[in-house]
Amino acid sequence: MFKFIFRYFHDIEIAVESIVSNKLKSMLTALGIIFGVAAVIAMLAIGKGAKQEIMEQMKMVGVNNILINPIVQDASSSSDEGEKQTKKFSRGLNMLDVEAIKETLPSVKRISPEISFNSTAMMNGVKYTAKLVGVSNDYFYLYNLPLVSGSFFNAFQEENGIQVCIIGANIRSKFFSKVDPIGQYIKFNGIWLKVIGVLQKTTVSLTGFEEKGVNVYNDNIYIPIQTMLLRYQNRALVNTKLVSEASSNVMIMGGGPGGGGMARIVVSSSDANTNAETNYNQLDRIVVQVKETEQLNSSTEVLSRMLSRRHTGVKDFEITVPELLLKQQQRTKDIFNIVLGAIASISLIVGGIGIMNIMFASVMERIKEIGTRMAIGAKKMDIVVQFLSEAVLISVSGGFIGIFFGVIMAKLIEQIAGIMTIVSFLSVFIAFGVSAAVGIIFGYSPAKRASERDPIESLRYE
Repeated sequence: MFKFIFRYFHDIEIAVESIVSNKLKSMLTALGIIFGVAAVIAMLAIGKGAKQEIMEQMKMVGVNNILINPIVQDASSSSDEGEKQTKKFSRGLNMLDVEAIKETLPSVKRISPEISFNSTAMMNGVKYTAKLVGVSNDYFYLYNLPLVSGSFFNAFQEENGIQVCIIGANIRSKFFSKVDPIGQYIKFNGIWLKVIGVLQKTTVSLTGFEEKGVNVYNDNIYIPIQTMLLRYQNRALVNTKLVSEASSNVMIMGGGPGGGGMARIVVSSSDANTNAETNYNQLDRIVVQVKETEQLNSSTEVLSRMLSRRHTGVKDFEITVPELLLKQQQRTKDIFNIVLGAIASISLIVGGIGIMNIMFASVMERIKEIGTRMAIGAKKMDIVVQFLSEAVLISVSGGFIGIFFGVIMAKLIEQIAGIMTIVSFLSVFIAFGVSAAVGIIFGYSPAKRASERDPIESLRYE
């Protein structure tokens, strides 16, 4: 390589002098390469960022997780199907469903019920709106939630509904910024909870999946599911009470004091309406994790049939697989990025064509120079190297400038559009390599044509 450069150093020097003496023309020639390389780097950065974001989201939603959410019917719905379903009785999602899934489905690795509601956490007069979530210990493994201090729930605390909690990072910074939270007490909705663990801060955005039970966990307070049922809310008991009240609200009215008249049965409709409007599901969610990804679809089908049978055919639940939704989202983004990358690559081709056109024009402008060089002893290879070097230097210079603008463009996209972008060494190498290749490919033809000119005709050219 060095021997080649030394042998043709004078030819390369002439090419450099030509570029420097025509700065504006050289810059305009390189514009296509500059924009092409910048666009390719920015598009690859968007694709890399999207992939990284999806991977982080998959960790957050948990690998191989299946979410079972209740469907709370609006009492105002009056469709025929709805009227038929109201005649059937369903207990909704409850702890018995959790036990049945554990015993019935062999593919289950972990399972956790979930009950949550928003209220106010308070300590030393400081209030903060937070979400209280009742879960089992498996929940933290389902969603890959590591602790920074403390411990998870133990078996005794889970079984007996002890008033303990694990807090998110924002709860810690709000109430325990200057003290160790472990062993401290925090009041939530009038009940004191002992802090036994603190979760690691989460920064991943999961916009669009909140309604599926996927959220950022920094503002949450976690307690054992039995603590939630014993101390806070158990809708199964409320539902039973409403049914009992509705049943007891039946009055037998006689025809007179002697009881000889015809009896009438009167049922009040107000309680029935109240019951219809009440969320009768004991649980807000059941999270099931299967052992293998291949078991997701089959397990989802089995869960759907089993819960439908347990709920007497009432479709009051919805089953979602977040991982599959994210993979579908990733495929869509991949296709989108391929299309954008292809469009950006067209700029490189256009830039290469521009270099070739300018080099052809340069050959025509310097025909006498070519004839003079060949007349005093320059070989065809010298002419090829001179013009090819000029094309490659323009292309490579445009590639360097394009890399600079591409990195800036990627950062601007991240700042303005809020899209994660990652500029990798591979994307820079590919873009730069393509720009150099464009210079060689599109510069060779004009260089070869220049070397094949007859020296005598070139000297006579006007």
